[in-house]
Amino acid sequence: MGPGGAAPRPLWRRRGGNGPARNGPARPLSRRSAPGSVFGSASACGAGRGAVVAVAAVAAGAGGWRSRVLSAAGSEMDSLERSTIRSEQKSRKFLKSLITKQPQDLLLVIGTGVSAAVAPGIPALCSWRSCIEAVIEVAEQLEVLHPGDVAEFCKEVIKDRDLLVVAHDLIRKMSPRTGDTKPNFFQDCLMEVFDNLEQHIQNPVVLQSVLRLMERGTMVLTTNYDNLLEIFGHQQGKPMESLDLKDKDKVLQWARGHINYGVLHIHGLYTDPCGMVLDPSGYKDVTQDPEVMEVIQNLYQTKSFLFLGCGETLRDQIFQALSLYTVKNKVDLEHYMLVLKENEDHFFKLQADMLLHGIKVVSYGDCFKQFLEYVQDLTTQICKHRSPGTSCMDSAKRKLRENGTDSPKRIEQSDNGISTIE
Repeated sequence: MGPGGAAPRPLWRRRGGNGPARNGPARPLSRRSAPGSVFGSASACGAGRGAVVAVAAVAAGAGGWRSRVLSAAGSEMDSLERSTIRSEQKSRKFLKSLITKQPQDLLLVIGTGVSAAVAPGIPALCSWRSCIEAVIEVAEQLEVLHPGDVAEFCKEVIKDRDLLVVAHDLIRKMSPRTGDTKPNFFQDCLMEVFDNLEQHIQNPVVLQSVLRLMERGTMVLTTNYDNLLEIFGHQQGKPMESLDLKDKDKVLQWARGHINYGVLHIHGLYTDPCGMVLDPSGYKDVTQDPEVMEVIQNLYQTKSFLFLGCGETLRDQIFQALSLYTVKNKVDLEHYMLVLKENEDHFFKLQADMLLHGIKVVSYGDCFKQFLEYVQDLTTQICKHRSPGTSCMDSAKRKLRENGTDSPKRIEQSDNGISTIE
């Protein structure tokens, strides 16, 4: 995770609930019926509709009453079923402008929500605040931070302070007084916090979807410090490569599409804390390099960014410095952001505000658990569309038919979408 934004709040904080969500079995309905009621409480649940129809038929007797009762009950069930189907269809509607994008025209921006979904067993991945709290706790256990400093930093985290400032102060506190960040105890703390990440991957569905898109040319940028995607990719036999903005040559290669499985960490990676950046001043060498800035801004203008699990990424100072506030005519762009719709008023206001930045805000549902399935279905929709190379293949076939040539040669399409005749 990184300072790009916190994962969606726990389910018990959703509107309409003041306590933990009930995970146990539902309370059985009362078997007693209301006086004079044929349907009773059974009509409240779909499982009892069959019994309702049978009881109603017996009570009504043979003849017209039976048919009318059965018809009424059947109509009620049909209505409920149609309502359920419409609800399911509504939850799986995708913007045509998004699902018709070619994978190579997309750039995924991965935030803390993805890490939190993939490895929920590591609290430090859930939010930037949780990460700082975990580092402080480990620093206390390793005795690399004075007890007085531990107490002070704990207070700072609780306060509504800029967490980037707190993290910066924390790193400085565990670094040499010379001002040089090498070596420092902060690295040891992070290594402890993110120890054995590969063993904590519980829900790889999102990572599988990301790799599926990367195979087809989608680029990936992340605000996270963890390398869960790279770890999972290596497990799948992919030549994953972690990049950061300090390495200009690599960044230029990645931006020009020469590193197919490269993941750009704009805040750095936890395995190299010395390369981590917590404020814009850390990127002054990058932001003042016209060549690097040009290629990154060009990506924002030519690709469609798809933000996944990025609740606060647009407020991220690094992201703003690199693209958001340096690119002109943003309203003419077409980017997308998947968000949790906790509150309708807030959601629709966010939609209106983000359109000014050329970003279409899309809800994946009102429950964080729907995020995994939505991303998987969205990926399927995007990947099922033919690539530009397919049209070339179809064109070649049409020419053969027009020329009346029954050629035994086969027309095949390679992974990069280039058609060849064998």
